[in-house]
Amino acid sequence: MKKMINATHIEGLLYQHNLELKTTGEKSKNPGTQYITGTVDIATDNACTNIVPVHFTYVTAVTSTGKTSDTYVTLKNIIDKIYGTVMADGADKAVKLRIDSAIGLNEFYSDRNGTDELVSVKRNEGGFIHVVANNDLNPDENARNTFKCDMIITGFTRKEPDEERGLPEKGIIKGCVFNFRGEMLPVEFSALNENAINYFESLEATSTNPVFTQVWGRQISETVVKKTVTESAFGEASVTETRSNKKDFIITGAARDPYVWDDEGSITAQEFKEIIAKREVALAALKQQRDEYRASKNNAITPAAAPATGGFKF
Repeated sequence: MKKMINATHIEGLLYQHNLELKTTGEKSKNPGTQYITGTVDIATDNACTNIVPVHFTYVTAVTSTGKTSDTYVTLKNIIDKIYGTVMADGADKAVKLRIDSAIGLNEFYSDRNGTDELVSVKRNEGGFIHVVANNDLNPDENARNTFKCDMIITGFTRKEPDEERGLPEKGIIKGCVFNFRGEMLPVEFSALNENAINYFESLEATSTNPVFTQVWGRQISETVVKKTVTESAFGEASVTETRSNKKDFIITGAARDPYVWDDEGSITAQEFKEIIAKREVALAALKQQRDEYRASKNNAITPAAAPATGGFKF
């Protein structure tokens, strides 16, 4: 299997963050290790309306090779308020950052209507964060929130425009990308350009006829404000605002020639089957963790007929 491409590039002003400094517990692989976890939100446009989050799960002061982690230093400076944010300090004093990350998934099982349902949310996961050199952002705002990845496409849906909600026609490209460990990440991207919609539709990709190619585009993460004005018979008109969040990965380009499917130079059908099987195992483990957590909570609130003789599970 080829080395899979999965890269995102985000740069702009630090809008806000929820970073925390934590310490690993006694039962962890490296007990007593300080690490930083949390999310930084980056305003990628000058108007500070497109806010792209980047999540860091576990960043330690020293890398696996024993070197000081520049990413840890930058995140620690954010926590210590050495670097300002738009929300706390204003755009003029907010630090300008560049982050080279990758598409990941925040996955968990949620109880919906009495049934456990897998929730998979795309997000930028980890990577390298730096203060922008010379304080200069890319003058092209569209180049500040990009992604590029190898994708196995297994489906396409054309959605008609929704004039009432002001939504244009779009194509939904379904398939999967891969993280640095070679694990599959089921995703859906969008296409808005008519030529792009027609192209992906023409591929006729299905689960039995997948198309392996490279795609790239932009990340959209903004709050859309819609104002409604009701004229009055006298005096001032009534103005109401409704806000909605718009988050999407919009494909703006694709490789002219897709990779050859079922080929050792790209990926073989057998390799893909094995990757799918590994994901099923990982999801089963995630589901088991959810079930064990739920059982522990139920046991904690169930009245006992006699004093417990074993340990308590939290």
